[in-house]
Amino acid sequence: MRKFTKLAVDDPLQLIFGQAPHPVRTRAGLEIGGGLVYPEINFTLPSLTIDAGGLPGICRNYEQIIQGTLRRAAELEVPGVVVEFETLPPMTEHPDWGMAIVDILLNGMAEEADRSGLKSVLRMTPNDNREFERPPLMRRGRYWEAMLELFERSSAAGAELLSIESVGGKELHDDALLNGDLPASIFSLCILGARDMEFLWNHIHGITSRHGAICAGDTACGFGNTAMVLAEQKMIPRVFAAVVRAVTAVRSLVAYECGAVGPGKDCGYENPILKAITGFPMAMEGKTAACAHFSPMGNLAAACCDTWSNESVQNIKLLAGMAPTCYMEQLAYDCRLMNQARSEGSTAAETLQRWLVNSDAALDPQAYIISPHSSIELARVIVAEDSPYKAGVAVARKAIDILESAHHGGKLRIAPNEVVWFDRLRDELDDLPGDEGDFISQRLSLADSTKFLPAEYGL
Repeated sequence: MRKFTKLAVDDPLQLIFGQAPHPVRTRAGLEIGGGLVYPEINFTLPSLTIDAGGLPGICRNYEQIIQGTLRRAAELEVPGVVVEFETLPPMTEHPDWGMAIVDILLNGMAEEADRSGLKSVLRMTPNDNREFERPPLMRRGRYWEAMLELFERSSAAGAELLSIESVGGKELHDDALLNGDLPASIFSLCILGARDMEFLWNHIHGITSRHGAICAGDTACGFGNTAMVLAEQKMIPRVFAAVVRAVTAVRSLVAYECGAVGPGKDCGYENPILKAITGFPMAMEGKTAACAHFSPMGNLAAACCDTWSNESVQNIKLLAGMAPTCYMEQLAYDCRLMNQARSEGSTAAETLQRWLVNSDAALDPQAYIISPHSSIELARVIVAEDSPYKAGVAVARKAIDILESAHHGGKLRIAPNEVVWFDRLRDELDDLPGDEGDFISQRLSLADSTKFLPAEYGL
């Protein structure tokens, strides 16, 4: 595993859209992070039953999606497109079903390239079904084997960017969120999650090495975005969700330590922190993800994106056309604006970056914590530590300091009933053991042994 000990980007003005110190170049010639922001279209099925009998209809949906979205992209003269296929659980469980759709998407991309010259690349994101076993089997079993098979076969067929929303540690993290338990969150993310990430991404790296594909990156969607959604529903404090978001970066960083090079997965709102650490390009989503979830950072999320995504939109009919095609148009215009700003020089790009950040940052701690300035401060703390546990504790503490300082300085609005969480969370961190082994022993004695298997994480 490589170790990141210094920042690749240490100036907030350089943590900006369309520019990464280490761009990723695809076979078709897209240079992601090399000066342009590309749209990344993400789609899913309308409500229907997914089974063998319904497969022909499912395939027709994906044929319609890929033809409609890429045709619209070509009409809008988009310089290139990232197409993401996030499988639904049965498509990972039955790799033949997933591969039928992979072939449809790759054929559609090739046909549009022949027709209009549109460059595109397929990101393959199998659903992580391992949590369907209770307690989850993370390193063995039919769900693990089927997922690896789909990664292997899709990359051999031509899917170039491999990603996943992995779930290691989630079986304990959901309770940690609902209980507002920061130590339990750190255990789930930085002990269980980090160990699972290393195991999983070493396997993915082996697959990409065999087929000339690219380890793109993971996302803590099931952790940080679950916290965000709960905060939006007023079930947990926004301050707590923001601190959890900072900690998720420690877990997601492991993919890059194991060989991932980006673009990081779109629903990883921790990606600005990871871009500052690694210098690799990142996908982001914001206002255009409202079809799937609400967020308090719809503009700010674009401040340092290298691909701009919409999250999963169902293939349903809207007045203008099918929803994925409509979302492609929205993404294309957003990217056109960012690319125009870049084409007019650093001053124009920095102005747009500032507007994107300042329109959201003061209104919610979850936005403020991933602003370019905050991301670099958090990244600096993470790379200074020598283990995920120590990094998790340190970045949580730094996140609290950043939010509290911004609130007291009039730069960030915090609800009065949430201000007390600063001291509560800080006290919880102060009580944690300094030694990782002592922390693991403590948490194992407290964890619900019916919900997870320590041996599946090498414990």
